[in-house]
Amino acid sequence: MTNTTPALETQDLAKSFSGFCAVDGVSLSVANGDIHAIIGPNGAGKTTLFNLLSGFVAPTAGTVSLGGRDITGLRVHQIARLGMVRSFQINSIFPHLSVLDNVKVSLEAKTALPGGFWLPGSATRRLDPRALELLTDVGLAREKDRLAAQLSYGRKRALELAISLAQDPAILLLDEPTAGMGAEDVARITSLIGRIRRGRTIVLVEHNLRVVADLSDRISVLQRGRVLVEGTYAEVRRDPRVIDAYLGGGAHARG
Repeated sequence: MTNTTPALETQDLAKSFSGFCAVDGVSLSVANGDIHAIIGPNGAGKTTLFNLLSGFVAPTAGTVSLGGRDITGLRVHQIARLGMVRSFQINSIFPHLSVLDNVKVSLEAKTALPGGFWLPGSATRRLDPRALELLTDVGLAREKDRLAAQLSYGRKRALELAISLAQDPAILLLDEPTAGMGAEDVARITSLIGRIRRGRTIVLVEHNLRVVADLSDRISVLQRGRVLVEGTYAEVRRDPRVIDAYLGGGAHARG
C-alpha cells in the first residue's frame, strides 16, 4: 500500500523578528520521494523557512511535521535523529582531515563510539567500507586520501553531501546547493542530486531556475513570507504572479 502521509508538512508556519513577519502562515506538503523546490525573489523568506524546517530557529506560530509526527520546536540534532538532515547551509567540512576521515566522522556519530574518531585508526577502520561507498556515490573515491582543504569548491560541496548522506537521512534539505559555482560544477552537483534521490525525499532552496527545472517534481514560490504559487515547473513558470514577482525582485535574486 502506498504511503500517502506527507514526508514533510507545515501548517500555518510563521516566524516574526521584532515585529517583522519573515514567514507568514506557510502551509507545505512534501510527498514521499519528491524533490520539492522552494524559490522566490530576494527577501521572500526562503532562508527563514529552511531554518524553521531544520530546527535552527523556533516558529512564532504553526507546526512542522515529519512523516506525520509533530517536530515543532525540536532541536537540530533531535530532528537529524528522526531522519531529516540539512546540508550546504554552511561549509561543514573539517579542512585538515582527509576526505575519507570527514565521512567517517559523520558515520561515527551514528555508532556507539562517542569520540571514537580520536582513538587509534583501528577503532574506526570498520567504517571504511561504508565511507568509501558514500565517496563513490558522490564521485570522490579517488580523492579519499586528499586533505579536504585541497578540494575545489564544487568538490567540497560534493563532500558535504557525502557527510550528510552518512547520516542516512530519509529527508535531505539542500540550501542553495549550487551557489557560487561555475557551469561545470553546477552540472556535476545537479547530476549528483538526481542520482542520490532514490529512496529519499529532497527539499531544496535554489536560485538557479535551470537546476530547479531539471530536478523538481513540485515547486513552492514564496513572496513576502507567503506561498504565492505551488505546482510543477511548467505550471509555475506560466503563472503571471510568478513572472511579476521575479521581474519585481530579479529573476536570479536570492534570499
